[in-house]
Amino acid sequence: MKQYITEHQSPYLDLSAEVTEILFKGKSAFQDIVVADSKEYGRMLMLDGVFQTSDKDEFTYHENIVHIPVFLHPNPKNILIIGGGDGGAAREAVRHPEVEHVTMVDIDGKVVELSKRYFPKIAAAMLENNPKLTVKIGDGIAFMKEAEDFYDVIIVDCSDPVGPGEGLFTYEFYKDTFKALKKDGIFVQQTESPFMHRRLVKEVFDAVGRIFPVTRLYTAFIPLYPTGMHCFTLGSKKYDPLTWEPNRKRSFSTQYYNEGIQKSAFVLPNFVKNLLYGDAER
Repeated sequence: MKQYITEHQSPYLDLSAEVTEILFKGKSAFQDIVVADSKEYGRMLMLDGVFQTSDKDEFTYHENIVHIPVFLHPNPKNILIIGGGDGGAAREAVRHPEVEHVTMVDIDGKVVELSKRYFPKIAAAMLENNPKLTVKIGDGIAFMKEAEDFYDVIIVDCSDPVGPGEGLFTYEFYKDTFKALKKDGIFVQQTESPFMHRRLVKEVFDAVGRIFPVTRLYTAFIPLYPTGMHCFTLGSKKYDPLTWEPNRKRSFSTQYYNEGIQKSAFVLPNFVKNLLYGDAER
């Protein structure tokens, strides 16, 4: 008999993956966790019934959430990742030779433990004890409140705005993020699908826009996530991605990201412009 794991993406839409083996199924102090081997996506991670990553397409997410803000900054030395317990964002961040230190703060140590056990490619920087990387298990919201004028780039690689990730989608959190950044710092957060999470996309964009002088939305194609079209909201104290020009050569290979993507990711279809601005001509 075939076995499936299913994400209920809406009351009317499910995404199911046929699996060959359930490697882990249990609870942490914060959420339900499933790790399974699937026929189509390879090994998959599920948190609270929502697909988080897979061996097949993880690069589409991790490269976009990291390289776009890091290459936008001309001299990114200190990077903070809130969430990102699978280790994929940290893996990409430490590849930048300009980056001297990456701090990753995730509330769920069980996710970190399981990622190192079952997703060695994604968690490579953690498994290798990369000297640039410091991993802290704790509350990212509380951590952010204590930080001030230190980070060049802050990446919020969080799960959906429910459970442990809910507080990462608030105006107060974005104010703390602004305070934690240096005077030319950049912030980015994953903000779901413009088809299925329209209210969230708009609310986060407006909240970030009330704080950061430059606020932009960019998109990427991520097959595992609802509808495949995924948004990232970027807030910048100084640098505008719409006027970006290459400031250094990329010294490592990528599967999704390139210099063309750095610009084209911010070219939005009219329905997204209408959602954000109410004016498709903008």
